[in-house]
Amino acid sequence: MARTVGIGYQNFEDVITKQIFYIDKTHFIEEWWENKDQVTLITRPRRFGKTLNMSMLEQFFSKEYAGRGSLFEGLYIWEKEHYRELQGSYPVLSLTFANVKETTYSNAKTRICQILTDLYGKNRYLLESGFLTGVDKEFFQSVRPDMPEVVATFAVHKMSEYLSRYYQKKVIILLDEYDTPMQEAYVNGYWEEIVHFIRNMLNAAFKTNPFLERAVLTGITRVSKESIFSDLNHLEVVTTTADKYACSFGFTEEEVYAALDKFGLSSQKQEVKTWYDGFTFGKVSDIYNPWSVLNFLDKRKAKTYWANTSSNSLVSKLIREGNKNIKQAFEGLLKGETLKTSIDEQIIYGQLGTDEQAIWSLLLASGYLKVIRYEEMKADYAAGLAYDPEYELALTNLEVRLMFQNMVQGWFGTSMSDYHEFLRAMAAGNVKDMNGYMNRITLQSFSYFDTGKFCQPERFYHGFVLGLVASLSGRYRITSNRESGFGRYDVMLEPRSLEDAAVLMEFKVHDPEEEASLADTAEAALAQIEEKNYAASLIGKNIPESRIHKYGFAFEGKKVLIKAGKPSA
Repeated sequence: MARTVGIGYQNFEDVITKQIFYIDKTHFIEEWWENKDQVTLITRPRRFGKTLNMSMLEQFFSKEYAGRGSLFEGLYIWEKEHYRELQGSYPVLSLTFANVKETTYSNAKTRICQILTDLYGKNRYLLESGFLTGVDKEFFQSVRPDMPEVVATFAVHKMSEYLSRYYQKKVIILLDEYDTPMQEAYVNGYWEEIVHFIRNMLNAAFKTNPFLERAVLTGITRVSKESIFSDLNHLEVVTTTADKYACSFGFTEEEVYAALDKFGLSSQKQEVKTWYDGFTFGKVSDIYNPWSVLNFLDKRKAKTYWANTSSNSLVSKLIREGNKNIKQAFEGLLKGETLKTSIDEQIIYGQLGTDEQAIWSLLLASGYLKVIRYEEMKADYAAGLAYDPEYELALTNLEVRLMFQNMVQGWFGTSMSDYHEFLRAMAAGNVKDMNGYMNRITLQSFSYFDTGKFCQPERFYHGFVLGLVASLSGRYRITSNRESGFGRYDVMLEPRSLEDAAVLMEFKVHDPEEEASLADTAEAALAQIEEKNYAASLIGKNIPESRIHKYGFAFEGKKVLIKAGKPSA
């Protein structure tokens, strides 16, 4: 193949006809066809060649590309002569949800309806074919951007019927980036609405569809069966831990090293490995991030390419809102440490805010974590107990570590010295400086989804402040939501040394129906500390009440007001 590296090509025909540098992945066609699974879901991190492979499948099997076998000449699949007969032999229905990134359910549904309308427009020749009845034509013409949900969810099913009748052959359906609308829905607060819509569409297209030959769905995550795939009992799910298609997405080390040799970059193999290696699919390790490798071949400079191709808003949200354990584990990962946890590859979006395992599972599926070691499930048959498999995880490579370091620095603004000033002010009881810092950072960093009504704002603020104090774990025992006195405090910092004062924090979101001003909300938070006697456990450990700083945090959107309790004698 030609040595020209083209960045951003996702159409197989363009790659071949424009002689763009290409690493042959056509063995995926043979492997998928030989496996004979009717509906296959393949999850891989973003920018790992999913869209290009789906384009390759479409152009190999689609009748629209009949007689275009030249696209595959010289590639692996064309050496298999019996596969040449399959080229251009099936009607193929191809869609992508990659661009369904809306902030409201209404806009997301409209965008999906536009995609379906374009699909019908592409096949408008069916209206004049003589194969459609009057009722068929009426449904066909009802597919519009403003169509009702009941029409939209059945549109893929009906189009497969029309194509099957026209070509006298069952249809192959390809759906790329199926989970993008759901990730955006979770971040923007319309998860429940989108789930109902997508579930009905997938069920009609892939379960109750007698016109379906085979189908492939791709995405980053395996959304839980209970949420989306409850009716698809025949779905073959291929996650990053499965052995199927292990070498079909991403570049193997052998492929990367061969490319570096071809481009005269043999001396930089170790540098490329450090930056972009680290992914493992099934039993195949040393899988490289293809987007970054191609950019390196083009620009001949190692930097963060893949990590900068997305806003990473969901990952940022989960870590910022996470509890102390999540923040401390994440801090350890940034230092090069590993994390031991069980993993559930079915991502339950409703649990992402509360389940630590769900967060690490998402980071693994998204490519930000890699498996260092895997321990099989253990069973104690005598006791009737079974223990989940345990994974030891680490950040994938240097590129990912740098991405997260930049993300964390972005949370705390451009000046880390301000951050340290906040901690010193908190320990000294300097409320003025604490307020100055908090209001600067909330103005810089908080977004709508951080503080909006859909995200449980009090929990967000709680998690954010926990993140601020997590670095003090060497000096304090940091706990949250523990019982003390007559209730559960929000955050407690118990000093490990007599030289430091203890700290109690209570958070409240301003409610105009309960408090007239933000100051009243802060006072209410302080009053709760006293009324519930949250200091009881500290006093029980012989910490004088005069050495306990009490802070009431009041939040309203991006506004923060901190008040300190009066020191005890």
